[in-house]
Amino acid sequence: MSYKRLTPCIFIAGGKAVRWFDDRTVLTEDVIALAKQYNANGADELLVFDLSDSDEDHEESIDLIKKINRIISIPMVAGGNIRRAEDVKKLLYAGVKRAMLNFSKKVSIDLIKEVSLRFGKEKIAVSLNDFDTLFKQQHLIEQYSSEIVFMHRLDLNSVVNVTEIPCVVVTDTMDESEILRILKSNGVKGVSGMFISSVDMDFNDFKEVCMRAGIKMTSFESMMDFSEFKLNSDGLIPVIVQDYKTNEVLMMAYMNEEAFDHTVKTGRMTYYSRSRNAQWVKGETSGHFQYVKSLSVDCDKDTLLAKVDQVGAACHTGNRSCFYTTIVGTDYDAKNPLQVFESVYNTIVDRKQNPKEGSYTNYLFEKGIDKILKKVGEEATEIVIAAKNPNPEEIKYEISDFLYHAMVLMVERGVTWEDITSELADR
Repeated sequence: MSYKRLTPCIFIAGGKAVRWFDDRTVLTEDVIALAKQYNANGADELLVFDLSDSDEDHEESIDLIKKINRIISIPMVAGGNIRRAEDVKKLLYAGVKRAMLNFSKKVSIDLIKEVSLRFGKEKIAVSLNDFDTLFKQQHLIEQYSSEIVFMHRLDLNSVVNVTEIPCVVVTDTMDESEILRILKSNGVKGVSGMFISSVDMDFNDFKEVCMRAGIKMTSFESMMDFSEFKLNSDGLIPVIVQDYKTNEVLMMAYMNEEAFDHTVKTGRMTYYSRSRNAQWVKGETSGHFQYVKSLSVDCDKDTLLAKVDQVGAACHTGNRSCFYTTIVGTDYDAKNPLQVFESVYNTIVDRKQNPKEGSYTNYLFEKGIDKILKKVGEEATEIVIAAKNPNPEEIKYEISDFLYHAMVLMVERGVTWEDITSELADR
């Protein structure tokens, strides 16, 4: 394991971020803003621990984790109060990369095989407070999990000798030399805890410290040097920017060598402004950052394609894409699935905002949520009945009816197709 990660952690109690290492002193009441700050400052991953004392607080923590996932671009590992497989499911559906089982609790030891077989070993991590548990449960941990989170400082040489599973160490030390020692350990893939989770931590700056200490840190590494690109007369290379989930073309800009290097180093799209004659990080004033997923070069090496995780709008006008004005033809095939769904959805929104006499959609809205839910249930049943018929045409009709009524429900409850597609993509 050559590359290491800086992984801040957030402990949630009562909907607030608290210090776990002392008496749960409140760090901030805005957990989401804290997660967003870690993400913006260059963290590689995020650990989240739910310290809730009640089922109500536990559900609030799950909701916070879901909201965090929507505004960060880095992976998240989360755990706490996992008592049954359903709790693991909720965490994974909230968008976490791995659900973390606390092996100081017997219920987690009893549960790991079930959830590993159900959701996949790669989706399960375990947290340990001591070596004794690792020795006693090593066979379970290695067979049914893919990551160990150690919750204290320890003899890291022993970790290497006991297991080959990648480890993250959560430590209360504030000693920089100790952090570097942890990162240099062969069995450790990342470090977390008080030092790494400092609210003013600049992860990119600390990565420079780590690299000067001979530690390879996780970052993007270009397979080509900027000098290998064919530049235009201004010494720039054009960059086409695409949404990595939908492949929607968002914008086009230019890079010089400095902007390219900064993009690779930070993971945030950085360009050269020809009008200002200066480098600019996309989103540094608006908050609409573009987080790099991949950079590719075309066959002539004179154009880059960037696939990004776009926060908010890419265009300065507020539009999602700069290419929102069609001048010839249509921008999509009339049967493009997402366009059809969004068109029907927008019609339903218009009916709610501008009622039309005799409209069935308005009839549903007037009758209220119970009527809408009744129709959704009826249409779901119709799908089941149609599926028993060998004629696939019936299934097509019934699914279409169901999707229409489901969209009425979405509009009634303020859920968009972007919400749905983002949720599916996260899963």
